Amino acid sequence: MAPTTVHTAIRPGRLRRLRRGAAGALATALLGTAAALLPAVPAHAAAPAQLVYVANSDSDSVTVYDPATGAKVADVMVGSQPRSVALSPDGTQAYVTDYASGAITVIDTATNTAVDAFAVGAAPTPVAFSPDGAHAYVGLTGSPGQVAVIDTATRTVTATVPVGGQPFALQVRPDGGRVYVADFVKNVVEVIDTATNTLAATIAEPAGARSPTGLAVSPDGASVYVTNYNSRNVTVIDAGSYLVTALVPVGAQPFGVAVTPDGGSVYVANMSSGSVSVLDAATNTVTATVPVGVRPFGVTADPEGGAVYVANNTSNTVSTISTATNTVTATVSAGLAPFGLAVSKPAPPKVTGLAPGHGPVAGSTTITLTGSHLSGTTAVSFDGTPAANVTVVDDSTVTAAAPAHAAGTVDVTLSARGRTVPAGQYTYEDPAPVLSGLAPATGPAAGGTAVTLTGSHFTGATAVNFGTVPATSFTVVDDSTITATAPAAAAAGPVDVSVTTPAGTSATDRYTYTKDTAKLTANPLLLSIGPGQLSVNLNLSAALTDTTTGKAIPGATVTFKVGATTVCTAVTNAAGTASCTGPCPVAAVLLNLGYTATYAGDPAHEAATATAGLIRIG
Repeated sequence: MAPTTVHTAIRPGRLRRLRRGAAGALATALLGTAAALLPAVPAHAAAPAQLVYVANSDSDSVTVYDPATGAKVADVMVGSQPRSVALSPDGTQAYVTDYASGAITVIDTATNTAVDAFAVGAAPTPVAFSPDGAHAYVGLTGSPGQVAVIDTATRTVTATVPVGGQPFALQVRPDGGRVYVADFVKNVVEVIDTATNTLAATIAEPAGARSPTGLAVSPDGASVYVTNYNSRNVTVIDAGSYLVTALVPVGAQPFGVAVTPDGGSVYVANMSSGSVSVLDAATNTVTATVPVGVRPFGVTADPEGGAVYVANNTSNTVSTISTATNTVTATVSAGLAPFGLAVSKPAPPKVTGLAPGHGPVAGSTTITLTGSHLSGTTAVSFDGTPAANVTVVDDSTVTAAAPAHAAGTVDVTLSARGRTVPAGQYTYEDPAPVLSGLAPATGPAAGGTAVTLTGSHFTGATAVNFGTVPATSFTVVDDSTITATAPAAAAAGPVDVSVTTPAGTSATDRYTYTKDTAKLTANPLLLSIGPGQLSVNLNLSAALTDTTTGKAIPGATVTFKVGATTVCTAVTNAAGTASCTGPCPVAAVLLNLGYTATYAGDPAHEAATATAGLIRIG
């Protein structure tokens, strides 16, 4: 039988075992009380990524707090003397063992309110869920000691397994096939077959190990760790063979125990020493001792690593231990006499916005990611390349500088608390081209001038325009040089030149078209004038040529005059020739003996004139 001091410390009073009907009535009353006494809690803009639930034995409550900030989220009133709390595998509910009420209070974790309470038997202390959440197992430390099996769908006790003495701790193997029970009075570890709800084995504690109080199973299910309250040590059991493999000395009156998610370390709360011993699971040796509060009872590990939480029963606090440094990094207030505790799996980070969604290939653009549960962000990556200057602004905002990357659209990811989630897409763009110079900056309206464009970011150019007219041809020499052939212009004057690439169109530079010079060639005309003839019909012609290009100018109007007399006008044909016939007074012919062809010019050509003789024969 365990010493009286132990009973007093852990189990404050003998309780008459409740009959099922009486317990049910008490549970109904309990639920009403919990709902009535639940304090109003300020609304949060967003639910915390992770919560810690602490059963406060002397204040009949469960404190819920955010470990990231230390802020209290809720105080949930439950039954009398709550001892342990366990979270369902899906995280939607918490079961709290109400020791003096003989009941389980169910907390809805979405609202952190008590939503149900049901009877389980006398003095429930430890509780654990099966991996699939279909069952829960509760250690009943009243006389006789039992483990109650609960159907979580109906919240009813479907079986009880006798285990003898006080089952102070229990845990389900990760595969769900066995439940290990620390039997304080019988000084054994009992193994329950969950398929038959019968005892599969009883493992005796070795010599020198007394009063098993806490129990934890390694994540791989290979080892069981048992704290021995009255012998200052921890028993290590091989779960396959049921053989004791080590007995590890720790502090005074070891109570709770937890294994880190990687299975590498075991944390043991030493109640009378006010400390936590850290065991190396590979060597079964103590590698560190961490001072915490007064009389630490429960201990639990963050399911994703990084922290261990310890309930300090007399200090009314919870200590957070960093598993990286094995130092206390935070201490928060709980209720009166915190006993057991549980921590939820952190909610995954979620990114709902990324802005801007594009930027240059050179990188360095500051990107803002928005969403929820971003406070633990450690990295932002663009197509696998880490961003620089990752800054957590708050739980909903992170900024980062995009790294350099080739042009194109890439996936962005964000990593927080060991999880990597999609964060959207980002498009890398080549910079828009920059045009800084033209040489030469002038040329004839006929086009054909070879112009060299200088600037930057010309690679990949798809167009060079003179005004709205594409260059006759162009060649990208390199990223800063293009040669282009100026197209013909409809009129002389300045036009804007621009370069277009997939990244955009450059600002413009000015190119000025000048008028082409024109040459008009008139042909001499032989004519015969009879005696007494007063007028004569003249067949006149002239050829108009663009002297810049050497090509004929079609469609131009040419006026033919003899002195002051306009004989006729004609439009040049495709060959640039204008021909017409008109009457002219003989007196004007004899006076001038020649004619003048005149072209007035157009927006692209200078004016031109020519003269030719009128040669009289006969």
